[in-house]
Order: sequence, then C-alpha cells, then structure tokens
Amino acid sequence: MSRLLSTALSLRRDPRVLKLPPYLSFLCVLIGLVWLLLLPLDNYCRKNYISENALLPGQVHTYFGGSEHHVLRAYRNEVEALVDQDNHQINDKLEEILRGFGVKVGRQSYTYHAAGHEYSGENLYGILQAPRGDATEAIVLVAAWKSIKGELNHNGVSLALSLARYFKRWSLWSKDIIIVFPPDSHTGTQAWVDAYHDAHDPKHVAPLPLKSGALQGALAIDYPLNHRFQSMHIIYDAANGQLPNLDLINAVVNIAGGQMGIQSFIQGMRQHKGTYRDRLRTMFRGMLSQGLGTAAGPHSSFIPYHVDAVTLQPYGTGFHDEMAMGRVVEGSFRSLNNLLEHLHQSFFFYLLIQKDRFVSIGTYLPSAMLLAANFSIMAIFLWVKSGQSPQSTSEDRGTKAGKASSEKEIGSSLSSGAAERGFIFPLGLVIVCHALSAIPLYTFNHLPAELLPTAFAAFWALSSALPFVICYGIGPLYKPTQQHAHLTKAFSLLILGMALSTLATLNFSLSFIIGLLAAPLSFVKSTKSQVLNFSISALLNLISPPAIIFAAASVYGAEVGEVLREASFGWHIWGMYTPVVVWAVWWPAWTIGMVNTLGLAGE
Repeated sequence: MSRLLSTALSLRRDPRVLKLPPYLSFLCVLIGLVWLLLLPLDNYCRKNYISENALLPGQVHTYFGGSEHHVLRAYRNEVEALVDQDNHQINDKLEEILRGFGVKVGRQSYTYHAAGHEYSGENLYGILQAPRGDATEAIVLVAAWKSIKGELNHNGVSLALSLARYFKRWSLWSKDIIIVFPPDSHTGTQAWVDAYHDAHDPKHVAPLPLKSGALQGALAIDYPLNHRFQSMHIIYDAANGQLPNLDLINAVVNIAGGQMGIQSFIQGMRQHKGTYRDRLRTMFRGMLSQGLGTAAGPHSSFIPYHVDAVTLQPYGTGFHDEMAMGRVVEGSFRSLNNLLEHLHQSFFFYLLIQKDRFVSIGTYLPSAMLLAANFSIMAIFLWVKSGQSPQSTSEDRGTKAGKASSEKEIGSSLSSGAAERGFIFPLGLVIVCHALSAIPLYTFNHLPAELLPTAFAAFWALSSALPFVICYGIGPLYKPTQQHAHLTKAFSLLILGMALSTLATLNFSLSFIIGLLAAPLSFVKSTKSQVLNFSISALLNLISPPAIIFAAASVYGAEVGEVLREASFGWHIWGMYTPVVVWAVWWPAWTIGMVNTLGLAGE
C-alpha cells in the first residue's frame, strides 16, 4: 500500500502529467461528437414498442363513419360561415352547437403581453361527462380556430364538433372528455391548461367556470386542409425540449398505420427511407426543435403538467378523408380510456430517429456529458497550473529537457515553487461578466418587437467591444498576472461545465448544441504575438452568441427581429428558458474566453 501511495504521489508531482489534460479534453469533445453520429446505427437505437399493455392500440373496432360524414359536412358549413366573425361571435355559435346535444359549456378570457404586443382571446370548451365514470379523470381534444401556421382550422373544428356529438352518444367512456376550442394554437391552450391546474395569473387569465378530473392525455387536431390527405404528421415537441411519454406516440402510430392504413411521419421527414442519412436528419431536426425550446403546437402546453399530448396534422393530397382522421382520434381515445393510471412505463427522454425507432437517454446522454466534462477537465487543469509559480514551471521544463534531476528534486522544486492564489480579481471579473448577462436577458424579453433588431445590433457591437475594454481599459489598473488569467478561465469553464452537465438531463439537445459551440473556449489562450491574439479573437467573434443567432436566422430565411420576438413570446407565455442558457451561461463564458485570448495578463 505504501509503495502504491508513493507511486501515486510521484505521478502527481510529475510535470508531464500537466500536459495530458488539454489532450484529454479534446478527446472528450471528439468522442462526444462521434458518439452522437453513431446513434442512428441499428446497434445503438431500438425499435419502438408499447410498454403499457392497457393501451391495447388498434384492438377495438371504430364506428365513426357513415351518417357521421353528413354531420361533419353540416358543421363545416357552419364553421365556414363564421370566417369573418370575431372571437366572441364564433364562440357564441360553437356554444349553441355544443349545448344543442347536451354538453356543459364554459368560456374563459385571457390576455398576454410579449414584445410590445397584446395577445388576447376567449377559449370555449365543453365537458362530456362519462356515463361510467365519477369525474375523477378526463381526456382532452383540442381544435384551435387557427392552425399552427395561422390558417383557418375549419376541418379540425368541424371534426371536433362531430366527434363531440358522436362521443356523447356512447356509454363506454370511463373518463370525461373535454373538447377545447382556443382562438389560436399558441396562447389559448396555454391559458386554458394553466387555469385548469390553478397555475394562472388572475390578472391576465380568467379562472375556469367548469372543471373535470385529472387529465390523462390530450390530442390536438391541426387540420386546415380542404381536401383528402395522404399522410399524417405527428408533432410531439414541447417547450424547453420536454416530450410526451413514448407510449402515446407509439399508440397513435400503431392505430393510424395498422388499423387505418395512414402513413405517419415525424419532424417533417415525409420521405423517410430508413437510411442512415434520413435517420441522422430526423435526429438533428428533433434536436434543433428541442434545443430552441419553443412550443411546437397546441399539445405543448399540456406536457409541463405531466399530461401526455401530441398534435395530429394531416398532410399532402391522397385518398384519406376526414372520417379516417376521426377514426384515428376515436381509436386513440378508446386506448386512453383503458388506462388505469398515467402513462409511466415507457420513456420520457428519447430521440426519435424515425417513427418506429428511438434512442433512449442511457445511450445518447454520454455524448453531452463528455462535452461538459471537457470544460471541467480544463478548469481543474488551470486551477492546478495557477498554483505553480513561473519559476517552478521553468525549472520543471528544464528538468524534463535535461532528464538529469531525480524525482526527489522535482518534488522539492514543485513544493518550494508553489504560489499563493489571488482570488479577488478573477472572481470579481467572472461575477461581473455573469451579472452583465442580465442586460441582454432583460432587454430582449421586454423591448417592443419594433426595437428588437436595433437593440440586437447595438448589443452585438457592445459585446464585441467589451473584451477589449476589459483588457486594455480595466486590466492595467489592477495589474493582473498570468495566474489571474488562469483562475479567471478556470472559474468560467467550471461554471460552464456544471451548467451544461445539469442541463443535459433536462434538455439534452440544448446542452449538446451549446457545449459544441463553446468547445473552442477550452483551448484558446493568449500568446506572445498580438497579431495572433487578434486573429484568434476574430475567429471567436464568428462563434459568439449574437453571431450564431444571426447566422441561424439567415440560414432559415428569418429576420433576427422575428427570432427575438418568438423568444420573448416563449419567455412570457411558455416559460421558455433558452434565453437564460444563451445569455446567462454561454455569453459570459464567451466574453471571458475573449478576454483571456486578448491577453488579460499583458503577455
């Protein structure tokens, strides 16, 4: 034991060990990236399966059809006659229809403010009481008046009305069915779900006059097409990268494909051939959607409350009609009606690479953790390096070059050359940079939409100038040393690594994207050549948060102002925390990395 201890101590004092961390850190980044690229292979992904046996998807015969088609066409004519009416007039007519076949109806008004705009409306909903239930559980069907893209959801609303009338006549339901008609797909559902769980702000969202039991699941119909459709798009992403239980998606895919013959797809991949390339594209699209953290549809508002939900969106031109879509909804509701408890046996954290294959969290999580570990390794390396005086470092190099000193001499040299660390300046600089992140976080979430592009351009310029101000304005006043530079970078990378490793368990995609974009911060450092320092800082400017936001908006053909407006909308209405990660975690780390590259210690 004593020999092992002495060997470990001698290894710790060996100066060659200090050369390993940068290579180990780079290896973590490389393995993390390669790990992600391997996930679409058959050896790393699994075929979807139903974990909850009580669902029994596709095991019942659906009866929605026949004369119900005439009812649906009549309701569609009623809906199309309301196109030019306002929200209250539309709800008056829908309420009349619902009350006509004996449904209890409630209405709820709400008003949200984001980016200088007001989003107000009135939700209408009806509750079908279960003949065989005691109002302790409920299933929700959502049909917004406006689709996700802002089009009239006339077939969706008509189908929901027809299904409500159809469901009312059945005595098999053991759970209440709630039909919700919000005025749009973005704000109305959020107001209704918040109020249902008493988590709303009474100043902006009215309480619900009627309630049922605990929500067991929800389906949203986004059906603006006025013709027969070819396939069905299943939208499952929610705000902040949250996902519904995988069993719900599998059940809908099984019912649509196995019983109705309707092909379904995810993440907009309509022509998925099952190849590695298509799987990788599907995975990247899903990661981008989760990383942005925006709500993808009306279903997104349910998932933060542990209510599993998806949005069904018919696509293309084919031979499937509204009745086929209605039977998919009926089959899904019949499956949810069988549940004895919340969906819990399957996965809540996964990456879908096609509609019937997925990667579980235990397989994909190490890739993001390796990226986060890269920052922690470099932080520990810089901490150890900051405890050595420049004299001991030069002696160690000379010792290694000459290979003539004994192990005892090396140990005594390191111990005698240990330097006392000064924390005030490094900690102060890190704290100030993180405190400054409150400026973009507050500004971009509270300014009117018209001022956002100008504010973004001004902040981009100030952000690029801030490292120069710190290095050549404030730095000389405090006379920072190389040790201060090492400690500043160590503290910054430690915070970044801790934040991303924690975030990886909540939103893997956002953690991986930020970790990959921030990876160069682990390796850049100041040199003796100012020309080289300015060149490196110019490259770092290309991967700054403002530059990446501008580049991403340009690639997708969007305006920066529109991107910031959506982020502000998500911040106020959906509780989206992506701006916190970008401005309070990534941006301070980038700023400190720039400061160290420009030469904080005047190297």
